[in-house]
Amino acid sequence: MAKDKKMVEAITARDVDFAKWYTDIVKKAGLAEYSGIKGCVILLPHGYAIWEQIQKELDLRLKATGHENVYFPMFIPESLLQKEKDHVEGFAPEVAMVTHGGSEQLAERLCLRPTSEVLFCEYFANAIQSHRDLPKKFNQWANIVRWEKTTRPFLRTTEFLWQEGHTAHATAEEAMEHTLAILHLYADFCEDFLALPVLRGLKTDKEKFAGARQTFTIESLMHDGQALQTGTTHNFGDGFARAFGIQYTNKENKLEYVHQTSWGLSTRLIGAVIMTHGDDNGLVLPPKIAPIQVAIIPVQQHKEGVLDTANALKARLDADFRVKIDDRDYSPGWKFAEYEMRGVPIRLEIGPKDIEAGQCVLVRRDNREKTIVPLENLEQAVATALEELQKELYEAALRNREERTDKAASVEELKAKLDARPGFIEAAWCGSLDCEDAVKEQATATSRLIPLNQEKPAEKCFVCGGAAECMVVWGRAY
Repeated sequence: MAKDKKMVEAITARDVDFAKWYTDIVKKAGLAEYSGIKGCVILLPHGYAIWEQIQKELDLRLKATGHENVYFPMFIPESLLQKEKDHVEGFAPEVAMVTHGGSEQLAERLCLRPTSEVLFCEYFANAIQSHRDLPKKFNQWANIVRWEKTTRPFLRTTEFLWQEGHTAHATAEEAMEHTLAILHLYADFCEDFLALPVLRGLKTDKEKFAGARQTFTIESLMHDGQALQTGTTHNFGDGFARAFGIQYTNKENKLEYVHQTSWGLSTRLIGAVIMTHGDDNGLVLPPKIAPIQVAIIPVQQHKEGVLDTANALKARLDADFRVKIDDRDYSPGWKFAEYEMRGVPIRLEIGPKDIEAGQCVLVRRDNREKTIVPLENLEQAVATALEELQKELYEAALRNREERTDKAASVEELKAKLDARPGFIEAAWCGSLDCEDAVKEQATATSRLIPLNQEKPAEKCFVCGGAAECMVVWGRAY
Protein backbone atom coordinates (compact mmCIF):
# COMPACT_ATOMS: atom_id res chain seq x y z
CA MET A 1 0.00 0.00 0.00
CA ALA A 2 1.19 3.52 -0.77
CA LYS A 3 2.29 5.56 2.19
CA ASP A 4 -0.78 7.04 3.84
CA LYS A 5 -1.42 10.71 4.05
CA LYS A 6 -1.44 12.06 7.56
CA MET A 7 -4.66 11.09 9.33
CA VAL A 8 -7.24 13.90 9.39
CA GLU A 9 -6.03 16.36 11.98
CA ALA A 10 -7.96 16.90 15.17
CA ILE A 11 -10.00 20.08 15.36
CA THR A 12 -10.32 22.54 18.20
CA ALA A 13 -12.88 21.34 20.75
CA ARG A 14 -16.26 22.99 20.27
CA ASP A 15 -16.68 24.01 23.90
CA VAL A 16 -13.11 25.32 24.20
CA ASP A 17 -13.11 27.85 21.33
CA PHE A 18 -16.29 27.81 19.27
CA ALA A 19 -15.03 30.30 16.68
CA LYS A 20 -11.83 28.35 16.09
CA TRP A 21 -13.79 25.08 15.99
CA TYR A 22 -16.03 26.56 13.31
CA THR A 23 -13.12 27.72 11.17
CA ASP A 24 -11.39 24.36 11.58
CA ILE A 25 -14.45 22.55 10.23
CA VAL A 26 -14.88 24.94 7.30
CA LYS A 27 -11.30 24.30 6.20
CA LYS A 28 -10.64 20.70 7.23
CA ALA A 29 -13.97 19.37 6.01
CA GLY A 30 -13.16 20.83 2.61
CA LEU A 31 -16.04 23.32 2.53
CA ALA A 32 -14.22 26.55 1.75
CA GLU A 33 -10.82 28.19 1.71
CA TYR A 34 -9.80 31.80 2.08
CA SER A 35 -9.03 33.62 -1.16
CA GLY A 36 -6.52 36.40 -1.79
CA ILE A 37 -9.32 38.97 -1.53
CA LYS A 38 -10.22 40.08 1.98
CA GLY A 39 -13.64 38.84 2.99
CA CYS A 40 -14.05 36.48 0.03
CA VAL A 41 -13.84 32.70 0.13
CA ILE A 42 -13.42 29.91 -2.39
CA LEU A 43 -16.30 27.44 -2.22
CA LEU A 44 -14.67 24.02 -2.56
CA PRO A 45 -16.46 21.02 -4.13
CA HIS A 46 -17.90 19.68 -0.86
CA GLY A 47 -19.17 23.10 0.24
CA TYR A 48 -20.62 23.92 -3.15
CA ALA A 49 -22.26 20.49 -3.39
CA ILE A 50 -24.12 21.25 -0.14
CA TRP A 51 -25.29 24.54 -1.64
CA GLU A 52 -26.46 22.65 -4.73
CA GLN A 53 -28.60 20.38 -2.54
CA ILE A 54 -30.13 23.45 -0.86
CA GLN A 55 -30.67 25.09 -4.23
CA LYS A 56 -32.24 22.01 -5.78
CA GLU A 57 -34.78 21.45 -3.01
CA LEU A 58 -35.68 25.10 -2.46
CA ASP A 59 -36.00 25.67 -6.20
CA LEU A 60 -38.54 22.84 -6.41
CA ARG A 61 -40.56 24.30 -3.54
CA LEU A 62 -40.59 27.79 -5.05
CA LYS A 63 -41.60 26.57 -8.49
CA ALA A 64 -44.37 24.49 -6.93
CA THR A 65 -45.83 27.74 -5.57
CA GLY A 66 -45.81 29.46 -8.95
CA HIS A 67 -42.47 31.27 -8.97
CA GLU A 68 -40.37 31.55 -12.12
CA ASN A 69 -36.59 31.89 -12.23
CA VAL A 70 -35.00 34.95 -13.83
CA TYR A 71 -31.59 36.57 -13.82
CA PHE A 72 -30.93 40.31 -13.60
CA PRO A 73 -27.59 42.16 -14.09
CA MET A 74 -25.15 42.49 -11.20
CA PHE A 75 -24.54 46.18 -12.03
CA ILE A 76 -26.88 48.89 -10.79
CA PRO A 77 -26.56 52.51 -11.99
CA GLU A 78 -26.00 54.74 -8.96
CA SER A 79 -28.94 56.98 -9.96
CA LEU A 80 -31.27 53.96 -9.89
CA LEU A 81 -30.17 52.97 -6.39
CA GLN A 82 -30.89 56.51 -5.21
CA LYS A 83 -34.58 56.42 -6.13
CA GLU A 84 -35.79 54.95 -2.83
CA LYS A 85 -34.40 57.07 0.02
CA ASP A 86 -34.61 54.59 2.93
CA HIS A 87 -33.26 51.78 0.78
CA VAL A 88 -30.14 53.62 -0.37
CA GLU A 89 -29.41 54.94 3.12
CA GLY A 90 -29.63 51.44 4.54
CA PHE A 91 -27.19 49.95 2.06
CA ALA A 92 -24.81 52.88 1.45
CA PRO A 93 -22.10 51.71 3.89
CA GLU A 94 -21.90 48.29 2.21
CA VAL A 95 -22.06 49.26 -1.47
CA ALA A 96 -19.07 48.58 -3.72
CA MET A 97 -18.77 50.86 -6.76
CA VAL A 98 -17.29 50.39 -10.22
CA THR A 99 -15.75 53.66 -11.39
CA HIS A 100 -13.82 52.62 -14.52
CA GLY A 101 -14.46 50.47 -17.56
CA GLY A 102 -11.03 49.48 -18.81
CA SER A 103 -8.92 52.68 -18.70
CA GLU A 104 -11.90 55.05 -19.03
CA GLN A 105 -13.76 56.60 -16.14
CA LEU A 106 -17.48 55.81 -16.26
CA ALA A 107 -19.93 58.68 -16.79
CA GLU A 108 -21.99 57.17 -13.92
CA ARG A 109 -20.75 54.89 -11.20
CA LEU A 110 -22.15 51.37 -11.14
CA CYS A 111 -23.01 49.59 -7.88
CA LEU A 112 -22.17 45.92 -7.53
CA ARG A 113 -25.50 44.35 -6.57
CA PRO A 114 -25.99 44.42 -2.75
CA THR A 115 -29.59 43.32 -3.43
CA SER A 116 -31.81 43.67 -6.48
CA GLU A 117 -34.97 45.53 -5.47
CA VAL A 118 -34.31 48.56 -7.67
CA LEU A 119 -33.53 46.42 -10.73
CA PHE A 120 -36.79 44.53 -10.37
CA CYS A 121 -38.66 47.77 -9.78
CA GLU A 122 -37.28 49.24 -12.99
CA TYR A 123 -38.44 46.13 -14.84
CA PHE A 124 -41.86 46.03 -13.16
CA ALA A 125 -42.49 49.69 -14.08
CA ASN A 126 -42.24 48.73 -17.75
CA ALA A 127 -43.70 45.21 -17.65
CA ILE A 128 -46.83 45.81 -15.55
CA GLN A 129 -49.64 47.74 -17.19
CA SER A 130 -52.86 45.92 -16.31
CA HIS A 131 -54.35 43.83 -13.51
CA ARG A 132 -54.00 40.97 -15.99
CA ASP A 133 -50.20 41.25 -15.60
CA LEU A 134 -50.42 40.47 -11.90
CA PRO A 135 -49.16 38.83 -9.85
CA LYS A 136 -45.51 38.71 -10.90
CA LYS A 137 -43.68 36.01 -8.95
CA PHE A 138 -39.97 35.87 -9.75
CA ASN A 139 -36.98 34.21 -8.12
CA GLN A 140 -33.31 34.79 -8.84
CA TRP A 141 -30.25 32.68 -7.95
CA ALA A 142 -27.40 35.16 -7.83
CA ASN A 143 -24.26 36.45 -6.18
CA ILE A 144 -24.27 39.48 -3.90
CA VAL A 145 -21.52 41.93 -2.91
CA ARG A 146 -21.61 43.78 0.42
CA TRP A 147 -18.50 45.45 1.77
CA GLU A 148 -18.57 43.94 5.25
CA LYS A 149 -16.17 45.11 7.94
CA THR A 150 -16.04 41.79 9.79
CA THR A 151 -16.30 38.54 7.85
CA ARG A 152 -16.53 34.83 8.56
CA PRO A 153 -16.95 32.05 5.97
CA PHE A 154 -20.60 31.42 5.07
CA LEU A 155 -21.93 33.63 7.86
CA ARG A 156 -20.83 37.02 6.53
CA THR A 157 -18.62 37.47 3.47
CA THR A 158 -18.01 40.27 1.01
CA GLU A 159 -19.44 38.14 -1.80
CA PHE A 160 -21.96 35.37 -1.22
CA LEU A 161 -24.56 33.30 -3.05
CA TRP A 162 -28.28 33.44 -2.43
CA GLN A 163 -31.73 33.31 -3.88
CA GLU A 164 -33.86 36.41 -3.84
CA GLY A 165 -37.55 36.47 -4.63
CA HIS A 166 -39.37 39.53 -5.91
CA THR A 167 -43.11 39.73 -6.41
CA ALA A 168 -45.71 42.33 -7.37
CA HIS A 169 -49.39 42.09 -6.38
CA ALA A 170 -52.60 43.98 -6.98
CA THR A 171 -53.52 44.52 -3.31
CA ALA A 172 -51.94 45.04 0.07
CA GLU A 173 -53.70 41.92 1.33
CA GLU A 174 -52.19 39.75 -1.41
CA ALA A 175 -48.70 41.10 -0.69
CA MET A 176 -49.01 40.42 3.03
CA GLU A 177 -50.37 36.94 2.39
CA HIS A 178 -47.43 36.20 0.11
CA THR A 179 -44.87 37.61 2.57
CA LEU A 180 -46.13 35.26 5.27
CA ALA A 181 -46.49 32.30 2.89
CA ILE A 182 -42.80 32.54 1.97
CA LEU A 183 -41.87 32.92 5.64
CA HIS A 184 -43.58 29.62 6.38
CA LEU A 185 -42.11 28.01 3.24
CA TYR A 186 -38.64 29.00 4.48
CA ALA A 187 -39.33 27.74 7.99
CA ASP A 188 -40.67 24.40 6.76
CA PHE A 189 -37.69 24.02 4.43
CA CYS A 190 -35.18 24.65 7.22
CA GLU A 191 -36.90 22.32 9.66
CA ASP A 192 -37.72 19.51 7.21
CA PHE A 193 -34.60 19.60 5.06
CA LEU A 194 -31.80 21.06 7.22
CA ALA A 195 -33.05 19.83 10.62
CA LEU A 196 -32.85 23.44 11.84
CA PRO A 197 -35.57 24.46 14.33
CA VAL A 198 -36.60 28.07 13.70
CA LEU A 199 -38.67 30.75 15.35
CA ARG A 200 -40.99 32.73 13.07
CA GLY A 201 -41.80 36.36 13.66
CA LEU A 202 -41.70 40.05 12.84
CA LYS A 203 -38.63 42.26 13.03
CA THR A 204 -38.87 45.53 14.94
CA ASP A 205 -38.78 48.75 12.92
CA LYS A 206 -35.17 49.23 13.99
CA GLU A 207 -34.15 45.86 12.58
CA LYS A 208 -36.31 45.74 9.45
CA PHE A 209 -34.95 45.77 5.90
CA ALA A 210 -34.15 49.19 4.46
CA GLY A 211 -37.23 50.40 2.57
CA ALA A 212 -39.57 47.70 3.82
CA ARG A 213 -42.91 48.32 5.50
CA GLN A 214 -42.45 45.12 7.49
CA THR A 215 -39.74 42.47 7.68
CA PHE A 216 -40.41 38.94 8.90
CA THR A 217 -37.68 36.55 9.93
CA ILE A 218 -36.85 32.99 10.85
CA GLU A 219 -34.26 32.76 13.63
CA SER A 220 -32.19 29.76 14.67
CA LEU A 221 -30.14 29.16 17.78
CA MET A 222 -26.66 27.75 17.32
CA HIS A 223 -25.03 25.20 19.63
CA ASP A 224 -23.21 27.96 21.54
CA GLY A 225 -26.41 29.91 22.20
CA GLN A 226 -25.83 32.64 19.64
CA ALA A 227 -28.75 33.52 17.36
CA LEU A 228 -28.56 33.44 13.59
CA GLN A 229 -30.99 35.17 11.24
CA THR A 230 -31.63 32.30 8.86
CA GLY A 231 -33.92 33.98 6.34
CA THR A 232 -36.10 37.07 5.87
CA THR A 233 -39.21 38.10 3.96
CA HIS A 234 -40.17 41.72 3.35
CA ASN A 235 -43.50 43.40 2.68
CA PHE A 236 -42.81 46.65 0.81
CA GLY A 237 -46.40 47.77 0.52
CA ASP A 238 -46.54 50.33 -2.29
CA GLY A 239 -43.47 52.30 -1.15
CA PHE A 240 -41.15 51.15 -3.93
CA ALA A 241 -44.01 51.29 -6.44
CA ARG A 242 -44.55 54.99 -5.71
CA ALA A 243 -40.83 55.71 -5.96
CA PHE A 244 -40.53 53.90 -9.30
CA GLY A 245 -43.98 54.60 -10.74
CA ILE A 246 -45.15 50.98 -10.88
CA GLN A 247 -48.87 51.25 -11.64
CA TYR A 248 -51.55 49.13 -13.23
CA THR A 249 -55.12 49.65 -14.40
CA ASN A 250 -57.57 47.75 -12.24
CA LYS A 251 -60.78 46.06 -13.40
CA GLU A 252 -62.58 49.43 -13.21
CA ASN A 253 -59.89 50.88 -15.49
CA LYS A 254 -58.45 53.04 -12.70
CA LEU A 255 -54.72 53.39 -12.01
CA GLU A 256 -53.37 51.85 -8.82
CA TYR A 257 -49.90 51.18 -7.41
CA VAL A 258 -48.75 47.59 -7.04
CA HIS A 259 -47.76 46.10 -3.70
CA GLN A 260 -44.43 44.26 -3.56
CA THR A 261 -42.49 41.68 -1.58
CA SER A 262 -38.94 40.42 -1.56
CA TRP A 263 -37.26 37.61 0.37
CA GLY A 264 -34.03 35.62 0.46
CA LEU A 265 -31.97 32.72 1.80
CA SER A 266 -28.20 32.48 1.33
CA THR A 267 -25.13 30.31 1.79
CA ARG A 268 -25.38 31.40 5.43
CA LEU A 269 -27.51 28.27 5.79
CA ILE A 270 -24.35 26.18 5.45
CA GLY A 271 -22.87 28.02 8.43
CA ALA A 272 -26.08 27.35 10.35
CA VAL A 273 -25.82 23.63 9.63
CA ILE A 274 -22.19 23.57 10.79
CA MET A 275 -22.89 25.42 14.05
CA THR A 276 -26.08 23.55 14.87
CA HIS A 277 -25.12 19.95 14.13
CA GLY A 278 -21.31 19.74 14.09
CA ASP A 279 -19.31 18.07 16.86
CA ASP A 280 -15.69 17.61 17.97
CA ASN A 281 -15.09 15.13 15.15
CA GLY A 282 -16.15 17.60 12.47
CA LEU A 283 -19.16 18.31 10.33
CA VAL A 284 -22.44 16.44 10.80
CA LEU A 285 -24.77 16.71 7.82
CA PRO A 286 -28.49 16.01 7.92
CA PRO A 287 -29.06 13.26 5.35
CA LYS A 288 -31.39 15.33 3.19
CA ILE A 289 -28.70 17.92 2.57
CA ALA A 290 -25.70 15.58 2.38
CA PRO A 291 -24.12 15.37 -1.10
CA ILE A 292 -22.91 11.90 -0.09
CA GLN A 293 -25.39 10.08 2.11
CA VAL A 294 -23.55 6.74 2.22
CA ALA A 295 -19.80 6.16 1.99
CA ILE A 296 -18.76 2.56 1.32
CA ILE A 297 -15.30 1.73 2.68
CA PRO A 298 -13.77 -1.57 1.45
CA VAL A 299 -11.62 -3.17 4.14
CA GLN A 300 -8.61 -5.16 2.91
CA GLN A 301 -9.66 -4.16 -0.57
CA HIS A 302 -6.64 -5.89 -2.11
CA LYS A 303 -8.17 -9.26 -1.26
CA GLU A 304 -10.22 -11.11 -3.82
CA GLY A 305 -13.90 -10.21 -4.02
CA VAL A 306 -13.84 -7.20 -1.68
CA LEU A 307 -14.01 -4.47 -4.32
CA ASP A 308 -16.44 -6.47 -6.42
CA THR A 309 -18.79 -6.83 -3.46
CA ALA A 310 -18.42 -3.15 -2.52
CA ASN A 311 -19.30 -2.11 -6.07
CA ALA A 312 -22.27 -4.45 -6.09
CA LEU A 313 -23.56 -2.85 -2.87
CA LYS A 314 -23.15 0.60 -4.40
CA ALA A 315 -25.10 -0.47 -7.48
CA ARG A 316 -27.95 -1.67 -5.24
CA LEU A 317 -28.05 1.57 -3.22
CA ASP A 318 -27.60 4.03 -6.10
CA ALA A 319 -31.27 3.97 -7.03
CA ASP A 320 -32.40 5.47 -3.72
CA PHE A 321 -29.39 7.17 -2.13
CA ARG A 322 -26.37 9.33 -2.94
CA VAL A 323 -23.53 6.84 -2.58
CA LYS A 324 -19.75 6.94 -2.93
CA ILE A 325 -17.33 4.03 -2.80
CA ASP A 326 -13.82 4.95 -1.69
CA ASP A 327 -11.31 2.57 -3.22
CA ARG A 328 -8.31 4.89 -2.90
CA ASP A 329 -5.05 3.41 -1.70
CA TYR A 330 -5.30 4.68 1.88
CA SER A 331 -5.97 2.78 5.07
CA PRO A 332 -9.58 2.27 6.21
CA GLY A 333 -8.82 4.19 9.41
CA TRP A 334 -7.78 7.26 7.46
CA LYS A 335 -10.92 7.06 5.37
CA PHE A 336 -13.11 6.65 8.45
CA ALA A 337 -11.67 9.86 9.91
CA GLU A 338 -12.05 11.76 6.65
CA TYR A 339 -15.72 10.89 6.17
CA GLU A 340 -16.44 11.72 9.79
CA MET A 341 -14.83 15.13 9.30
CA ARG A 342 -16.85 15.70 6.13
CA GLY A 343 -20.09 14.82 7.90
CA VAL A 344 -21.24 11.93 5.70
CA PRO A 345 -24.31 10.48 7.51
CA ILE A 346 -23.70 6.76 6.97
CA ARG A 347 -20.51 4.72 6.56
CA LEU A 348 -20.65 1.12 5.38
CA GLU A 349 -17.64 -1.11 6.03
CA ILE A 350 -17.23 -4.33 4.06
CA GLY A 351 -14.31 -6.76 4.28
CA PRO A 352 -13.52 -10.46 3.68
CA LYS A 353 -15.01 -11.63 7.00
CA ASP A 354 -18.16 -9.57 6.38
CA ILE A 355 -18.56 -11.07 2.92
CA GLU A 356 -18.17 -14.56 4.32
CA ALA A 357 -20.85 -13.82 6.92
CA GLY A 358 -23.18 -12.12 4.43
CA GLN A 359 -23.15 -8.82 6.30
CA CYS A 360 -21.62 -5.34 6.48
CA VAL A 361 -21.04 -2.80 9.25
CA LEU A 362 -23.21 0.34 9.25
CA VAL A 363 -21.90 3.35 11.23
CA ARG A 364 -23.99 6.45 11.89
CA ARG A 365 -22.12 9.75 11.84
CA ASP A 366 -24.03 11.46 14.64
CA ASN A 367 -23.56 8.89 17.43
CA ARG A 368 -20.85 6.70 15.76
CA GLU A 369 -22.81 3.59 16.66
CA LYS A 370 -21.95 0.45 14.70
CA THR A 371 -24.64 -1.98 13.55
CA ILE A 372 -24.15 -5.34 11.86
CA VAL A 373 -26.52 -5.44 8.88
CA PRO A 374 -27.33 -8.60 6.85
CA LEU A 375 -26.71 -7.77 3.21
CA GLU A 376 -30.21 -8.86 2.18
CA ASN A 377 -31.64 -6.14 4.48
CA LEU A 378 -29.22 -3.39 3.45
CA GLU A 379 -31.57 -1.01 1.61
CA GLN A 380 -34.09 -0.94 4.44
CA ALA A 381 -31.38 -0.60 7.09
CA VAL A 382 -29.84 2.39 5.30
CA ALA A 383 -33.22 4.04 4.77
CA THR A 384 -34.14 3.60 8.44
CA ALA A 385 -30.78 4.88 9.67
CA LEU A 386 -30.97 8.00 7.50
CA GLU A 387 -34.53 8.73 8.57
CA GLU A 388 -33.69 8.34 12.25
CA LEU A 389 -30.53 10.42 11.94
CA GLN A 390 -32.42 13.30 10.26
CA LYS A 391 -35.11 13.20 12.95
CA GLU A 392 -32.70 12.98 15.88
CA LEU A 393 -30.54 15.86 14.63
CA TYR A 394 -33.63 18.07 14.59
CA GLU A 395 -34.70 16.91 18.04
CA ALA A 396 -31.23 17.55 19.51
CA ALA A 397 -31.17 21.06 18.06
CA LEU A 398 -34.67 21.72 19.38
CA ARG A 399 -33.67 20.54 22.86
CA ASN A 400 -30.69 22.87 22.79
CA ARG A 401 -32.95 25.80 21.92
CA GLU A 402 -35.53 24.93 24.55
CA GLU A 403 -32.87 24.52 27.24
CA ARG A 404 -31.40 27.89 26.29
CA THR A 405 -34.70 29.81 26.19
CA ASP A 406 -35.55 31.85 29.27
CA LYS A 407 -37.48 34.92 30.43
CA ALA A 408 -36.31 38.20 31.93
CA ALA A 409 -38.09 40.97 33.84
CA SER A 410 -35.28 43.54 33.59
CA VAL A 411 -32.33 44.42 31.39
CA GLU A 412 -30.00 43.48 34.25
CA GLU A 413 -31.58 40.03 34.49
CA LEU A 414 -31.38 39.59 30.72
CA LYS A 415 -27.70 40.51 30.69
CA ALA A 416 -26.88 38.23 33.61
CA LYS A 417 -28.60 35.28 31.97
CA LEU A 418 -26.94 35.86 28.60
CA ASP A 419 -23.55 36.24 30.28
CA ALA A 420 -24.05 32.98 32.16
CA ARG A 421 -25.48 31.01 29.26
CA PRO A 422 -26.26 32.60 25.88
CA GLY A 423 -29.62 31.82 24.30
CA PHE A 424 -33.02 33.31 23.59
CA ILE A 425 -34.58 35.54 26.23
CA GLU A 426 -38.27 36.43 26.11
CA ALA A 427 -39.18 39.81 27.58
CA ALA A 428 -42.07 42.26 27.29
CA TRP A 429 -41.40 45.49 25.40
CA CYS A 430 -43.22 48.80 25.10
CA GLY A 431 -42.29 49.36 21.46
CA SER A 432 -39.97 52.29 22.18
CA LEU A 433 -36.78 52.66 20.14
CA ASP A 434 -35.07 54.15 23.20
CA CYS A 435 -35.78 50.98 25.19
CA GLU A 436 -34.57 48.80 22.32
CA ASP A 437 -31.36 50.82 22.08
CA ALA A 438 -30.88 50.56 25.85
CA VAL A 439 -30.94 46.76 25.65
CA LYS A 440 -28.21 46.82 23.02
CA GLU A 441 -26.11 49.29 24.96
CA GLN A 442 -26.50 47.73 28.41
CA ALA A 443 -26.70 44.02 27.55
CA THR A 444 -25.10 43.86 24.06
CA ALA A 445 -28.26 42.07 22.91
CA THR A 446 -30.65 42.78 20.05
CA SER A 447 -34.28 42.09 19.34
CA ARG A 448 -34.41 38.93 17.27
CA LEU A 449 -38.15 38.87 16.52
CA ILE A 450 -41.66 39.54 17.71
CA PRO A 451 -43.36 36.10 17.67
CA LEU A 452 -46.42 35.80 15.45
CA ASN A 453 -50.02 35.67 16.67
CA GLN A 454 -49.39 36.68 20.27
CA GLU A 455 -51.73 38.40 22.68
CA LYS A 456 -50.74 41.67 24.31
CA PRO A 457 -48.69 40.71 27.38
CA ALA A 458 -49.78 41.51 30.91
CA GLU A 459 -46.19 42.27 31.95
CA LYS A 460 -44.67 45.76 31.96
CA CYS A 461 -41.83 46.69 29.62
CA PHE A 462 -38.70 45.09 31.05
CA VAL A 463 -36.69 48.23 30.25
CA CYS A 464 -38.77 51.24 31.30
CA GLY A 465 -41.62 49.66 33.24
CA GLY A 466 -44.25 51.20 30.97
CA ALA A 467 -47.15 49.40 29.36
CA ALA A 468 -45.91 46.56 27.16
CA GLU A 469 -47.04 46.21 23.57
CA CYS A 470 -45.67 42.73 22.82
CA MET A 471 -43.33 39.96 23.84
CA VAL A 472 -39.98 40.00 22.06
CA VAL A 473 -37.27 37.37 21.76
CA TRP A 474 -33.85 38.89 22.47
CA GLY A 475 -30.39 37.46 22.06
CA ARG A 476 -26.82 37.92 20.92
CA ALA A 477 -26.29 37.12 17.29
CA TYR A 478 -23.77 36.32 14.59
